[in-house]
Amino acid sequence: QTCALPILYPVFGNWVWGGGWLAQLGSNFGLGHGHVDFAGSSVVHMQGGVIALIFAWLIGPRLGKFNKDGSVNPIPAHNIPMAIAGTFILAFGWFGFNPGSTLAGTDLRIAVVATNTMLASATGCLAAVLWMWWVRTGKPDPSMACNGMLAGLVAITAPCAFVNSIGACLIGLIAGIVVVESVFFFDRLRIDDPVGAISVHGTCGAWGCLSIGLFADGSYGDGWNGVAGTVKGLFYGGGLGQFVAEFIGVLTCFVTLSVLSIIVFKIVDAIVGNRVTD
Repeated sequence: QTCALPILYPVFGNWVWGGGWLAQLGSNFGLGHGHVDFAGSSVVHMQGGVIALIFAWLIGPRLGKFNKDGSVNPIPAHNIPMAIAGTFILAFGWFGFNPGSTLAGTDLRIAVVATNTMLASATGCLAAVLWMWWVRTGKPDPSMACNGMLAGLVAITAPCAFVNSIGACLIGLIAGIVVVESVFFFDRLRIDDPVGAISVHGTCGAWGCLSIGLFADGSYGDGWNGVAGTVKGLFYGGGLGQFVAEFIGVLTCFVTLSVLSIIVFKIVDAIVGNRVTD
């Protein structure tokens, strides 16, 4: 997958951040400010999630993951404390990833972005823990708590500059539930995702972009993508235009990266192979 990134990422990335057709959905078709993604829920995370989905589907599950009747054999993480430590390292790095993105421009939205990033990570973790405990398994799951925190971080990456603190908390809460259900969904499809990366980055990356079309509060983004006025979502009087632009971007990301991934990984498989023998 790492070798494929320079081939796959720039296409969709330029459509969103390079002034491409997704960025111009607002100026050309009146759909809000076009596909807006502040720090990469779709450009970075969803692309990676879709690539992982296609690769996991192509190479098949690990031996012993699924039984013949379709039931799942959980393969636990080998070291939960290390996984938790890694999660907090990632969470710390997100404060360079999200707030650091403000330094690419001339504004200093950094405090709002940092606060929203922290809030969404906390509520994402809490929601995943409670959802597993109260709805799914009857007990808290530390590995899913980690995924919940990362889900909140991924989801807030796109809207972090455009929403208020309440919106950030709600986005994280929803992401924490979505990531749990997404993990179980892909298990039912017999797609083996050992660490939930498809759900964390792909599913919650999509949710993060869609959330702009709902929760953007109109406090930021004047002139974004060449459209006058601030970015407003449906719940703040912005109408459906911004949500539709986000949906088009998410759908485009899924379709484009699926097709490109299949092409790239089929070529790699023909040249060197994608998986060792049984």
